Amino acid sequence: MTTTDAPETQIVADPDVPLVRITREFDAPREKVFRAHTDPDLVVQWQGPSDTQARIEHYDCRTGGSYRYVHVQDGVEYGFHGCFHEVRPAELIVQTFTFEGMPDGVALEKLVLEELPGGRTRLTATSLVDSFADRDAFLASGMESGVREGYRRLDALLAG
Repeated sequence: MTTTDAPETQIVADPDVPLVRITREFDAPREKVFRAHTDPDLVVQWQGPSDTQARIEHYDCRTGGSYRYVHVQDGVEYGFHGCFHEVRPAELIVQTFTFEGMPDGVALEKLVLEELPGGRTRLTATSLVDSFADRDAFLASGMESGVREGYRRLDALLAG
């Protein structure tokens, strides 16, 4: 399964392993894109669907750190948490991701930032889950629209 939002965001469900791959280019240097993913004051401004409010409980983005945040939609809270396994400035973030509504489903996520000509950055993010059923539920959860909406808000934040 492959879907695209204009030419910029590509979300691919791998046919061979229960993995989702997101590829997106940004008109900003990778240091700035990295900071937007690691600074909780910035993360809260762009992450998730536009019809939710985000609240960071804690966000210690460093190797060995952890995070927890909550999205609120129509008065209902959705919690997420995980651990940062490896963080390399402007290059790599490896973390776990758990939606607290499904606490047995833990994804292993890897975000790679690649410097492109002209001060641009290519982001490649992968999420590996336990099964194809979990991967398909992840996609059906609204993750795709949340990623697209969040990246459009990230574009605006990076341009500011």
